[in-house]
Amino acid sequence: MEKINFKVNGVLKTIEIEGYESLLEILREKFNLTGTKKGCDDGSCGACTVIVNGEAVKSCIFSAKKVNNAEVITIEGLAKNGELHPIQKAMIDSGAVQCGYCTPGIIMELYSLFNKNLDVDEEQIIEALSKHLCRCTGYESIIDGAKLAQRYLKEK
Repeated sequence: MEKINFKVNGVLKTIEIEGYESLLEILREKFNLTGTKKGCDDGSCGACTVIVNGEAVKSCIFSAKKVNNAEVITIEGLAKNGELHPIQKAMIDSGAVQCGYCTPGIIMELYSLFNKNLDVDEEQIIEALSKHLCRCTGYESIIDGAKLAQRYLKEK
């Protein structure tokens, strides 16, 4: 067993792991943070995307050992005081949320992208979202939601 310490949504956590666990397993099974979805288990769908030290990562293929002394943000960590994060609100307002399974990963990808550069263009948004699969939409509403999120964040 190996003990690791890291922050999850601003809260310091200590956990013992075997060493083979993915970050996704730890988040869902040990901390009950089920907003991070389990989709493909091979990093191809993006439903499990979370933020580790500011970078969007696919938690299903990200070793839990790598989060020792790191900061992790999940979809549950975005809303503050009962108020949705502007990206979450924009996705709802644009109609980009259908079944919702892919939505947390997409939101986390956009969170990382916009924290690095809020002035990205549509091509950069499409490139970031190319790492995510959605079976319900034609992606137009998701791109519209991303642009609306940019506007909301700039107005904030």
